[in-house]
Amino acid sequence: MSVDDSLKRTLFTKAFIKDPYPAYAQLREDEPVARVLLPDGQYAWIITRYEDALEGLKSQKFIKDFRKLNNNSEDHESIFSENMLFADMPDHRRLRRLVSTAFTPHMIAGMRDRIQEITDELLEETAGQDKMNLIDEFAFPLPIIVICEMLGIPAEDRDKFRIWSNSMIEGSGGKYSENLEQHMIDFTQYLQQRFAAVRKNPENDLISKLIIAEEQGDQLTEKELYGVVSLLIIAGHETTVNFIGNSIMALLENPDQLEMLKKEPELIKTAIEETLRYNDPVEFSTSRWVGEDMEFKGQSMKKGELVIVVLNSANHDPDQFTDPDTLDITREKNKHLAFGKGIHACLGAPLARLEGEIAITSFFKRYPNARMNADPNDLEWRAGMIVRGVRELPLLLDGSSF
Repeated sequence: MSVDDSLKRTLFTKAFIKDPYPAYAQLREDEPVARVLLPDGQYAWIITRYEDALEGLKSQKFIKDFRKLNNNSEDHESIFSENMLFADMPDHRRLRRLVSTAFTPHMIAGMRDRIQEITDELLEETAGQDKMNLIDEFAFPLPIIVICEMLGIPAEDRDKFRIWSNSMIEGSGGKYSENLEQHMIDFTQYLQQRFAAVRKNPENDLISKLIIAEEQGDQLTEKELYGVVSLLIIAGHETTVNFIGNSIMALLENPDQLEMLKKEPELIKTAIEETLRYNDPVEFSTSRWVGEDMEFKGQSMKKGELVIVVLNSANHDPDQFTDPDTLDITREKNKHLAFGKGIHACLGAPLARLEGEIAITSFFKRYPNARMNADPNDLEWRAGMIVRGVRELPLLLDGSSF
């Protein structure tokens, strides 16, 4: 059965962005692999059921490098293009290996004390306040400080990345921005200058290590250096900002679960996995294309057609999760797809989990009686085809335990 066209016309509207889950439920039921019109004017196949999503994420019949399909692909190239997110084997393995040493469990575990220190400093800055905007004052600065320190980006440059990355993320949803082109130019020029400075004086940060790899020969090209670093800067903070914001909001909107977490803080790890599932900060997978004419779940797909996995829909599939629209921080065997699957599974997942664990635990320890300072229905959700999160999360902070 095909989905009624009237439902497809509601996709990507403001009402849909605020609460997409009813539409996803209907898509899973009626047309789990559906051809839809995206905000940027392209048509795409969107995959909404869990098992289909899992197969789609793992399948190498869906390719990531668009240039394999079209030699005249300049329109799809940008500073963002030459990285493992848009690479197939064997280039993907080579690019991922170059940065994976910075994201091993051992390396991430060694960052715990520093992340806790940053978290404590940010919360201390809010001491004495009655109100706060969680996004601006906590959820954004924490991950941007962490990733910038890893990359060796000077502290005074951090705020620039919020402007640049926000522009590019929102542009992914077809939202016109007269500033997008200029922001891309500014971002590129910044990296050029940064790379030049690091080449003269390399240190022990990740950019220095990547530049050394590039200068040693065929491990990394100049374009790949730009692509990998831009991916790390943007992905390294954008998703975690929304992860922290969405998680704290979900707990505030489900006070029974928040109270359980306060009484049993050892539940933080399952709580983290559940908030990731419940309102995944990455709503849609990045682009894949059909490598050859094929059948997929009863649909005839043509070579070159765009395919997107709807992660948030898969994470609410009742065939995979019992009572999926309920937040349950004790949920076991929570095999959500928030970090993807297959060779493109998120490299930074261990870091994001650690940041989320420290941020949520520390926030509610400092502000156990925090509550929303706005009607959730009035919150503005960010535009774009990748991230899911609110622009602002106003909170009241009375009742501090400090």
